[in-house]
Amino acid sequence: MRISRIAPCAAGLAAASLVLIPATASAGSQRSAAPHVAPASAGAAAAYDDYYAPAQGKTGAALKTALHGIIKTQTKVSYDGVWNALKVTDQDPANPNNVILVYSGRSQSKTSNGGGANDWNREHVWAKSHGDFGTATGPGTDLHHLRPEDVTVNSTRGNKDFDKGGSPVSEASGSFTDSDSFEPRDAVKGDVARMLLYMAVRYDGEDGFANLELNDKVNNGSAPAMGRISVLKQWSLQDPPDAFEQRRNQVIFDTYQHNRNPFIDHPEWVGSIW
Repeated sequence: MRISRIAPCAAGLAAASLVLIPATASAGSQRSAAPHVAPASAGAAAAYDDYYAPAQGKTGAALKTALHGIIKTQTKVSYDGVWNALKVTDQDPANPNNVILVYSGRSQSKTSNGGGANDWNREHVWAKSHGDFGTATGPGTDLHHLRPEDVTVNSTRGNKDFDKGGSPVSEASGSFTDSDSFEPRDAVKGDVARMLLYMAVRYDGEDGFANLELNDKVNNGSAPAMGRISVLKQWSLQDPPDAFEQRRNQVIFDTYQHNRNPFIDHPEWVGSIW
């Protein structure tokens, strides 16, 4: 069973997650389902107090503004660079030759990235057409919402908003889709929610990109919006951060972008803003 908010110390986070996450898949068994991810060890709640100091004590719009000011300072990754970065951020902790696919949940060889039907490619969890930012360096290459996924499943998700219901998705057990929405498997519902929440705070109309916002609709099309926020809030509570998600946040901070997803470190801030 997953546990609620954890803000582990940076030191030892990666090691802890490697120990806590079992695996059944191997590079030679790409279709194996990834096992349930164990919760991370509880760490010091004040691990990132200095990083988040400008946000402390704030709520609502003031908190959102403060967090934007913190996380907008980042190193940007090129779209080509995303390939290699995902091989590190989403590495299967039990098999360093593989990555875990976000919706499918399976462990697959790092080297099988590309455009073939059974390859994995770069999934924009905040659909790149929602705000029309494409693959431009910035929101189009932000690792905090880019994840490996099977090419076919990625295509099935398309640019749909997130909501409950639909028909089962082939090759992504536990995921569902209909004409205007996509529902990921239970084990990553919170992950998806927190990635979208991050994007809505990080990109607010600066940097030459659209102001990304969350709303309670589907069929947002090319508008710089994603939904449904009511469902995403439920998912964030239902599926709190686990060791894999926390390790990923740390790797992005330490190695690539040098900024954090605040809703992984402080999931209680979701309700404070929305």
